[in-house]
Amino acid sequence: MTNQSIEIEEPPTLQIQLDISIIIRPLTMFFLKTWRSTVFGVYGYLNFTKSGFIEHSKKFKPEDMLTRINEKNCIVTGANSGLGFATAEGLASRGATVYMVCRNKERGEAALSKIRSTTGNQNVHLEVCDLSSVSDIKSFASRFSSKDVPIHVLVNNAGLLEHKRVTTSEGFESNFSVNVLGTYSITELMLPLVEKAAPDARVITVSSGGMYTAPLTTDLQYSDSNFNGVDQYARNKRVQVALTEKWAETYKNKGIGFYSMHPGWAETPGVAKSLPGLSERLSGNLRTSEEGADTIIWLALQPKEKLVSGAFYFDRAEAPKHLMFSATGGSHVVIDSVVDSLRSLSALSS
Repeated sequence: MTNQSIEIEEPPTLQIQLDISIIIRPLTMFFLKTWRSTVFGVYGYLNFTKSGFIEHSKKFKPEDMLTRINEKNCIVTGANSGLGFATAEGLASRGATVYMVCRNKERGEAALSKIRSTTGNQNVHLEVCDLSSVSDIKSFASRFSSKDVPIHVLVNNAGLLEHKRVTTSEGFESNFSVNVLGTYSITELMLPLVEKAAPDARVITVSSGGMYTAPLTTDLQYSDSNFNGVDQYARNKRVQVALTEKWAETYKNKGIGFYSMHPGWAETPGVAKSLPGLSERLSGNLRTSEEGADTIIWLALQPKEKLVSGAFYFDRAEAPKHLMFSATGGSHVVIDSVVDSLRSLSALSS
């Protein structure tokens, strides 16, 4: 009788773990994305609508908006319609010298004429610049810098929500080019003039509640082949909030305040075009452009000691940057990598 050795195979534990991981990860991401969207929808319906504004406005102090800013210079991007127009008009009505940065010359001129007429303020000017083009932003910054005027308030309002993947002439995904790269470039290039207005200088970036549905990611141009414009817009708006934090930290000794804000769900031409479903579902309960711009103007008028640099504001109060259990809070740790990418893509020096 011969002895035979019997080999017992090890259970394929590693392979099983890999198989489970392949199944579990997509499920986890699906449920997390569903959770974010659900919480955002409920939170938004209760707070971001016109009824939310009416409720929150009960705590507003009317005297906060009575400040005159006759000696101040303000830049507002995307100022020919919607929130940008309401912001430019609101600042002009309080005596500010306002520079409206618009992509389209004809629409910009029409908006300029209307604001001068309604406010009686002739110190309102049009600057033509395409915020989707770094080259155009650099040309604008060079022209404007020759004025050598201090900029007390820079409002980064221009935004884009393009549902399909469109690439700009410079090779960038279009939403990213306006919302992120454009915002980054114009802010960095305007900082020397903004610093001239210190210690009363401030940069206000108009984000969106949509950012609650997205963590910060280094995939800035949405490399996934299944491109989703709404998701990309949310990602872009998250970048703006994280960028504001980073700017506040980087330039804390420059006398400049950096604030991001959410205007709520307002009935603007941009929303009607990009999110027609939202406009239809909330017809009659969307905020006006003036209600959406209210906190932008409030941030421009308040003494800086009342504000927190790097904070996110909504309806004249500091607001959370993350919703509960949405797993976005830890994502801001990658902001340095994001800034490095933006610096490289815009070819701006550090």
